[in-house]
Amino acid sequence: MAQVAVFGASGRQGLAQVRQLKAAGHDVVAISRSQDPFYGEDFGKVDVRPADIYDEDSVTKAIDGVDAVFYTHPLRARNSAAEGLALIGRAGVRANVKRVVWNTSSWIPDRPGDTYSYAGNTAGLNALWRSGAPATVFGSVLFMDNLLTNWAFPFIVNEGRYTYPHRAELEASWISLDDVAKFMIAAIDRPDLEGAWLNIGGPQALKPRDVASVLSDVTGKPITHDPMTPKEFGKMLCDAFGDDITPEERATMEPFIEAFYTFNNETPLTPFKVDMGPVLERIPVELESMADWAKRQDWKPSNRPRPPAG
Repeated sequence: MAQVAVFGASGRQGLAQVRQLKAAGHDVVAISRSQDPFYGEDFGKVDVRPADIYDEDSVTKAIDGVDAVFYTHPLRARNSAAEGLALIGRAGVRANVKRVVWNTSSWIPDRPGDTYSYAGNTAGLNALWRSGAPATVFGSVLFMDNLLTNWAFPFIVNEGRYTYPHRAELEASWISLDDVAKFMIAAIDRPDLEGAWLNIGGPQALKPRDVASVLSDVTGKPITHDPMTPKEFGKMLCDAFGDDITPEERATMEPFIEAFYTFNNETPLTPFKVDMGPVLERIPVELESMADWAKRQDWKPSNRPRPPAG
């Protein structure tokens, strides 16, 4: 079994990676400045190490001795994905890790053209390859677990509204974060996946009314899709960070989120939709449906702490 360092271990994506790594019998090094980064979830023995992700020496020290690195670039990072991946790659080479696995948290373009912020994933890929690190990259397009965040969950359980800025006919291959983690784990010991990148999604392409129908069935009460505008969504997502977000950061993030969802609603490309047939032939992960994922969740109103994003 491998020892795997998970960056962003206290975020939603990192928590799922830690959970699935432990379930698969791997040793985990959680890279976090918090000594209690798991929001009350008990993973047993986990080595928690701090690191400054903007300092190469700090990162190299934190991943010393590990076999693999799982990296998710922070939503609110001070540097670009390309800068972050170049640093992680160089540190991985210095620490002699066997595999760096980057979860981009969004679609990776496979053609030239106007791809808005998704072009940052292409730049990140190139920076990671040029570092010389033995890497695998997964472009996970849209997370089921987004529905559990402070900017989605309260509306579902308290008001019967599924609030998302998707146009009515937009199809999305929602994937659970636990399934994303399973793909990442599969890459650790696969020599054929070194240097590979794949977009990944769930087993179904769902329209907003399909998601609302699943939530209605699982919660036992009517849930309707409330298609707020991208502008409204950008404000709501920033509100979820509370006092933790500065006015300067909000002034940048709100219009970014608005423009991001405007692009996804209007582009002839399909950044949220993935043909998973060829992917599953190469990496046979048993994907859970939105309905199966939703049945695992607690849909009772709760004030328990939860990561707002990331």
